[in-house]
Amino acid sequence: MTDNLDVNSILAAVPHLSRGPGGVVAVVKDDKVLGQHAFGYADLEQRIPMTTKTQFPICSISKQMVCLVMVSLLKRPTPSMAERDCDAAKQFEDELQKLLPNLACGGDDGVTVADLYNMQSGIRDYWALTTLWGAHPDGRFSYLHDAPQALERIKSYHFASGTEYSYSNVNFHVLGRILENVSGHSLGQLLAERLFIPAGMSTASLCPNTNGLPLPIVGYEGNAKTGYFAATNRIEWAGDAGIAASLEDMIAYEKYLNKSLADPESLYATTSQQQKFRDGTLASYGYGLARLKIAGQSAIGHGGALRGFRHGRFQIPGERLSVVVMHNFETAPAVPAEFIVKRLLNTSEPEPQTIGMPAAWKGNFLDDETQLYVGVEEGDREKPGTIAVNYGPGNVGETARLTSETQAKSDSMQLTLEDNVLHVKRIDDNRTLRAVRLQAVDKQDLGQSSSENIVGIYRNEECDSSFTVTGDCGSLYGSFDGYLGRGPAWIMRQIGKNNVWALGNPRGLDATPPGDWTVVFNDQEDGSCSNVTVGCWLARKVKYVRVK
Repeated sequence: MTDNLDVNSILAAVPHLSRGPGGVVAVVKDDKVLGQHAFGYADLEQRIPMTTKTQFPICSISKQMVCLVMVSLLKRPTPSMAERDCDAAKQFEDELQKLLPNLACGGDDGVTVADLYNMQSGIRDYWALTTLWGAHPDGRFSYLHDAPQALERIKSYHFASGTEYSYSNVNFHVLGRILENVSGHSLGQLLAERLFIPAGMSTASLCPNTNGLPLPIVGYEGNAKTGYFAATNRIEWAGDAGIAASLEDMIAYEKYLNKSLADPESLYATTSQQQKFRDGTLASYGYGLARLKIAGQSAIGHGGALRGFRHGRFQIPGERLSVVVMHNFETAPAVPAEFIVKRLLNTSEPEPQTIGMPAAWKGNFLDDETQLYVGVEEGDREKPGTIAVNYGPGNVGETARLTSETQAKSDSMQLTLEDNVLHVKRIDDNRTLRAVRLQAVDKQDLGQSSSENIVGIYRNEECDSSFTVTGDCGSLYGSFDGYLGRGPAWIMRQIGKNNVWALGNPRGLDATPPGDWTVVFNDQEDGSCSNVTVGCWLARKVKYVRVK
């Protein structure tokens, strides 16, 4: 690391990378704070400044903290756990089966506790499924009332446990409940006693209700062009998220983890170890931590998102260097984190070759196994030689750089185009897609097309969800009804001639939202549609049968 760096000057430049209401940023090396900076406002309307003491909902960064508590219970069980005639790990596995009674848990094929914290369960994400259950983006979701009903409706996997990675907040919701039920203590108490107090996180707490965040913090939707407006959140969560912490708390946390790196018996020594899939392939996610690259450096960390908030904490173990970025607006923290690390370590990545995107890349492709579409278009103008790949997550395509006229890659993907077949090796997911090009739809023909064969009402009994398709002349809308209510009508667009559509879901109860759902209508010989498959990156292959 370069000597005599003016770290405060580096941090002072962060607000200029992506202007917004406010945020905080800090850098910790070894056990020392190199710099910290707060900018903007916690509340624009009341003109309350952001400070290093302002508490944020840290969202999914909570997951790694829950894992530290879990390992603590394995090493040091509560008295009630110690009285039982089996070890803590077995108690956790037994409780898992109780919480997911409709799934066969354990064994070679069923989900295990390790599959939960490694995101390998194969269980569809419940925040995505809330769309299918009739939720509105600004609706309520109760931890005590709605979450148990969600678990009752989980009756199948969308892939075999332990074989792939797919982000699912159900995993950590269930893990949090396992820890509570087995230990006999609330998750908030466990976090306080086993992490917050030992780490010196003096104002951190479990705050499950997103409609009652610690004052004065306000999260904002919008951007500099449209303006910023206060985000509405009404969900309750714990385990998958739910912790509130200030920058000072996060600095204490980073110091605690840095000290732990030197102790092979520490909790972090366990949770920071790279995990594997059941076939022995190394996994990029484990114990609530993702393995990623920051400015070309190997790092571990996690992001956090809720409507109006975007955060990230990243640690580069080889440098004993940590960066924390928290925003009360919806700009990803990766850009400031990269900026900071590059200047602190005086690194620069070589200028990549720029290859223009051949026209053959552009289009939509359907992977038969997942029944998800892959959309490809030219990348951001500021990133020449790139393509944007729409598969997941969210509303913005993932960026890959062209390495030849038929190949492209990123840290997490390798793509090869062979005529009308797109092969996508999704490294983190441990899955390879074989997506066949969909025949493009001429917009001039859309208004002349008949939709009579696909409009109607479809039903999925397992998920307890109804899907209604309305409209005509190729202008369709989809809506879902379920135990959470009557959902809004979502706009659909045809992406493949005859039977493949995308249903836009740009806002959901949680962030990042599902984005596009792929809707595949399965035609009969007479041209009518008897069933439809609906899926997104968070919840694949939900099949509905026509009832009307």
